[in-house]
Amino acid sequence: MNDVVIRPDDLRGPRIRELLREHLEDMAVHSPPESVHALDLDALRQPDIRFWAAWTVESERSTSAELMGCIALRTLTPTHGEIKSMRTKARFVRRGVGTQLLSHLINEARSSGIAQLSLETGSMAAFAPARALYERFGFRVCAPFGDYVEDTHSVCMTRSVD
Repeated sequence: MNDVVIRPDDLRGPRIRELLREHLEDMAVHSPPESVHALDLDALRQPDIRFWAAWTVESERSTSAELMGCIALRTLTPTHGEIKSMRTKARFVRRGVGTQLLSHLINEARSSGIAQLSLETGSMAAFAPARALYERFGFRVCAPFGDYVEDTHSVCMTRSVD
């Protein structure tokens, strides 16, 4: 899918707020509360996080543009980043939006001096497509990083950014 525009987002628009609400609700359905590590709006607005939204080609301010998905990059250290809040709107799943968002984030990480990217995702079947996407991008299972601890409901993954 080539008709995607990925831009920084300030998390104030109703469409992005709704997508993130859906994301949090979906995480709660598939993971026990202690294993949900998705961030709410306030947490995503912290200075160590950059956030992007994917839109159809029209301007995101246009009423005809559709929000397709989102992704965030949290800076853990000057050379280590964490992927957060990667979500594709249901109507756009399996149409390449996640691939484009992940490519965009990796390029942004590389240009800002990040040498390693890590993430946490679920271990359950509902998260298998996400894990497969990350594996296609070279992410490999790793030990918990940052504040994460061993959890049968979580999978941590990492890759170098070259």
